[in-house]
Amino acid sequence: MDKCALFFKALSDETRRKIIELLKKQEMCVSEIVDNFSMAQPSITHHLSILKNAGLVDCKKVGKQVYYFVDCCCLEDCCKEIMKRFEVNL
Repeated sequence: MDKCALFFKALSDETRRKIIELLKKQEMCVSEIVDNFSMAQPSITHHLSILKNAGLVDCKKVGKQVYYFVDCCCLEDCCKEIMKRFEVNL
């Protein structure tokens, strides 16, 4: 699957869109993200994995905690790519 397809597939889920909204405000560790949802930590970790594989988020380890943040470069690249693919020449 190409990068843009992964991008849109990752954003097709409401939980993942909400995670992105949270991470736009600040980087967060998994437990902080979990506190904003009524689902178990393994489910949130699964959603984070999909977002990371799509390039929408990245993470860094600080001590024992893993902090996630939005990867703005991927967002910009995929938006540009999709605009190029569907560009109409009038």
